[in-house]
Amino acid sequence: MKKITLLSLAVSCALFGGAAVAKVSSAEASKLGKELTPIGAERAGNADGSIPAWTGGIAKPIDGYKKGDHHPNPFPNDKVLYTVTKQNLDKYKELLSPGQIKLFETYPDSFKMNVYPTQRSAAFPEFVYDATKKYATTAELVEGGNGVVNTAVGVPFPIPANGLEVIWNHILRYRGETVSRNSGVVSPTAGGDYNYIAIDERIIFHYSRPDATPQELEEKNMVFKFKQKVTAPARLAGTALLVHETMDQIKTPRQAWTYNTGQRRVRRAPNVAYDAPSTASDGLRTTDDVDMYNGAPDRYNWTLVGKKELLIPYNDYKLHSDQVQYDDLIQPGHINPEFVRYEKHRVWVVEANLKDGTRHIYKKRTFFIDEDSWQIAVVDIYDNRDELYRVGLAHSVNYYEVPTQWLTLEVFHDLQSRRYIASGLDNQSSMYDFDAKVTEREFTPSALRREGRR
Repeated sequence: MKKITLLSLAVSCALFGGAAVAKVSSAEASKLGKELTPIGAERAGNADGSIPAWTGGIAKPIDGYKKGDHHPNPFPNDKVLYTVTKQNLDKYKELLSPGQIKLFETYPDSFKMNVYPTQRSAAFPEFVYDATKKYATTAELVEGGNGVVNTAVGVPFPIPANGLEVIWNHILRYRGETVSRNSGVVSPTAGGDYNYIAIDERIIFHYSRPDATPQELEEKNMVFKFKQKVTAPARLAGTALLVHETMDQIKTPRQAWTYNTGQRRVRRAPNVAYDAPSTASDGLRTTDDVDMYNGAPDRYNWTLVGKKELLIPYNDYKLHSDQVQYDDLIQPGHINPEFVRYEKHRVWVVEANLKDGTRHIYKKRTFFIDEDSWQIAVVDIYDNRDELYRVGLAHSVNYYEVPTQWLTLEVFHDLQSRRYIASGLDNQSSMYDFDAKVTEREFTPSALRREGRR
């Protein structure tokens, strides 16, 4: 794997899998907003110009957009530069992960990548940039790396020293403050047949509030609260989940509750974590696969391998469009590649290896994290035989009314069953509401019971 050595990152630090050996110095932090973007990416483009310089991203709504729209494509005139297929795969292997290469081998006649000009569209509110710089010299991992202290609002480790810091940047990245979203999940058979499962979700991000402080977050020990309800089909409707995600998971592990319509009662759900199957996944995705990775990182040793250039899904506004029908997208083996946009971006590469004496169905995971957003873009997953098992792809857009770079669709491919799960389908749903009137009272077990009975 070709590495790009950047910043002042020494190889010895890159290979260190535990907590940070030292905080970022003031001199290093002063690079933020200068040679580095405000959240730590390289501002400059690459040597051959195929990755341009970051010039601020899309920091406000584009002309013609109004709140509630499925976001119009800001780059409607971009044309496909080239298409990667099984036939010309050797030419582009340096720009692909092993898992992506395996998808071409698994579906040689149908899988392809249409590659477009790279648009570094990622942007975040100014208060996120300010907080990132303010706390860059104070943020720390707790013992064992299973939590973060002395930071709030921004990216905690914009100049990361190890793999755990990169993963916490992904977990704590800005996705708004309160969000209501309606979307769906499908898990097609190998032949392409599927049922659409509709899900309503509401989230309050405590960490991301503009007025959040490290002291408050440490005292309340809360990153976000999340509530999910299945609304269709009828046989599943009413099933609900509540999660309180903690910032220091040594002090207090994740708390979760479920509401079962058959039993008509709320139960604590300590198994909503790690490799337990996620909601409506048909066994194709684990709980900690959701959002590409979530939850306590304590079962893995984490190694920061370095950086490289990779073809990743990006600016997937065509995939996001309300002019697209689900039947247009869902096909055997993988989603329709005609609707997917790939671009070349720099990514951080982090390897997670299962610790001795711990259990998980995944022995190894390799994460490829977009430098401009800290969003995991691709993950290669290996089973206990050290064989590629699953490949996750994050299809993101800039929700420029916020602004934030976030998923519009998340797809996990199971290479052994030749099936996949696509989560976040919202083409025929109302658009995410980042101004949702969300209150703390909604995120209690009693509120979950009321929600499930409606």
